[in-house]
Amino acid sequence: MEWLIIILVGALIGWLAGQIMGGGGGWLMNIIIGIVGSFVGRFLGGLLGISSAASAGSFSVSGIIFGVIGALILMFLFCLRKHQMTPAVLPSLTQRTN
Repeated sequence: MEWLIIILVGALIGWLAGQIMGGGGGWLMNIIIGIVGSFVGRFLGGLLGISSAASAGSFSVSGIIFGVIGALILMFLFCLRKHQMTPAVLPSLTQRTN
């Protein structure tokens, strides 16, 4: 039963983060981003000394808030990584410079 709650809360967190970032993933991607984002939110909140971050990923207001914050950070890092891997636009071969 605990896994079902983790999956449902992860899906909710991933969906909320997707709505904020403007990206749309499928239900499986929402679950993955929500669960991993909850770990990120819990970790970063712990580093900052925020005690309520320990509830990230749980079915509570603070848990969902910190889970969404972690998921947003995760999605932002994915976007940065994706843009770094995109090859630079090459000059057209038809345009010659003298």
